[in-house]
Formats: sequence, structure tokens, C-alpha cells
Amino acid sequence: MRNTPLLSIVTPTRGSFSSHWFEQLCAVSGDVEFVLVYPPGVSKPSISAPRIRCIQSPFKGEVFQRFVGLLNASGTYIMALDDDDYVHPDVSQLVDSYFQNFPESWCLRLHVKKVDASHQDGLQASWAPIPDIHQLQTASRRGHDDLVLQEVPIAPLNNPFDIRFLIGPYVKRKDMQGPHIENFNNKVWKRELVHSTLNDIARVMTISYALTWIPQWSLDRMLGLFIQAKFFEKDKLMGHWMPMPEQIRYVCMDQSEKGEFRLILPADALLVKKFPQYGYFWNLFFEQFWVAIKKVSRKCLDDMRSWIAQK
Repeated sequence: MRNTPLLSIVTPTRGSFSSHWFEQLCAVSGDVEFVLVYPPGVSKPSISAPRIRCIQSPFKGEVFQRFVGLLNASGTYIMALDDDDYVHPDVSQLVDSYFQNFPESWCLRLHVKKVDASHQDGLQASWAPIPDIHQLQTASRRGHDDLVLQEVPIAPLNNPFDIRFLIGPYVKRKDMQGPHIENFNNKVWKRELVHSTLNDIARVMTISYALTWIPQWSLDRMLGLFIQAKFFEKDKLMGHWMPMPEQIRYVCMDQSEKGEFRLILPADALLVKKFPQYGYFWNLFFEQFWVAIKKVSRKCLDDMRSWIAQK
């Protein structure tokens, strides 16, 4: 393996992943390093595989585990993968071929198949061959079964702020619709963009010390949007979206089923703080503000009911 691997796959974990998931991760071929990030207080396993690195985050929570893992990734390209998501064993060959053909791209969006948590047989199925990049045409749109690389434009961050979001949760956002992306996970990004952006995020968070101790928020969408805001160019084509068959299998599960209470609002607040000039972020923030009010109210009510039931 080269001193600089082609691809780093970064996974924050508590160490409770299944043996099948770990076997499938190790089955990924090519010039790949796997970075497993454990929370403090959890013993790192002794793994002798040379492509696997186990590190420990100084803080608890998905945000800092993922943050630390991404900063320690040494691959030319980076992908964040949860420890219940599966990736195609030939993904590194796809990454190499794609970025050779599209060297100006920021990211490659892999095609995801969502698997219901109660019907996980699809995770065991054999993987179909990945379409050959050289045989795919590019298009701005595609039908469900079209074997084309769909263009992924940069998010329309300069959309105006919709003042109606100030009055309550009854206005639905429409500016997030379209072929652009928001989330970072399960996509392949250039490491140089990711590391540069993480440094900026760290500086933004130095004024928000409390966030270092809040495990129930997410880096996923914030990082994807932060990269696009940092390097924003109106109407820029930032990458492509692969067609089916899938290259990622994602276990679809409600947060309540995971036993987690998670708010996205802190991440959106940091986006607004760093990039107040973008109306897209204000729309996002106020939408999530009302979502957070409902979530917190519901949790308080559930906790009160539970307390009463125990009396």
C-alpha cells in the first residue's frame, strides 16, 4: 500500500458492530485504510490487520469521534461510514476511476439502497458489479432506471431567507429540493477540502465550548454544507451521483429506535454563525428551531409520564 492510501473509510463506533459488518468492511479491496474511532472509556480492540487503524476520541459523542477520525484520515479521498452501513467491496476501484475521469470534482455521491431495520436480509445479498464509469454518459437529470452519471450542483446557498419561518412550523422548506446534496456521510470527498473545512469548524466551535460536551447533535449535514459554503461558487458542478445498482446499503431506522435523542439545531446554529450571508442557512435554522421545540416538548412530556407512572 502506498504511503498515502487512495481512500480512507472513517467509522465512529462504540464497538458494538456485528461480526458480519466487520467481515464485509475487511472485504473491501484495494488501496484503502479503515479508521475506527472509539469513545473515551471504551477499550480499543487489538486488530492486527495492517489496513485498520483504531483510535480514541478525547470526547464522547458521534460528532467528535467522527471529527477526530476524519482529521486522522490519510487517504487522498475520504468517506464517512457508520458501523451499520455497508459499502461495495470494489468501491476503491470506482473511486480511482471516477476521479481520474473527473479530477475537478469535489465529491462522488454513491447510490444508496435503504434497508428496513426489520428486514435486513438485503444486507446479506451479493453485490452486483459497479457500472463502468467509462461507459456512462453524464446528465443533469435521470429517470429511475437510467444508467447515467447524474450531475450534482452545489447547494443554492444564496437563496433568500423566507421570513415566514419566523412565525412557526407551518411553512415547509422547498429550497432544499433538487439534485444538490446536504449530508456528508456515505459520499466520497477530496481529503484536502475536508481537512481545510474541519479546521474552520474547529475555530468556529472554540467560542461554543458547550458543544464539545453535547453528544446528541450531528456533524453529517453540517460538514457537507460547510464545505459547500467555504468554497461556494454559484451554479458550480461539484460532482456526480452514481446510478444503481447500489454501492452503499444503509439500515433505515428511526432515531427513537436507536434509543437516541438527537437535535440538529446546534449544527445549524454554527452554519448561521459562520455564514450569515446565506439565506439557505437561515431557512434551515428556523425550520430546525421549530422541530427542536416539538422534540424537546415531546421528550419532556414523555419523561413526565414515565416519572408519574413510577410513583
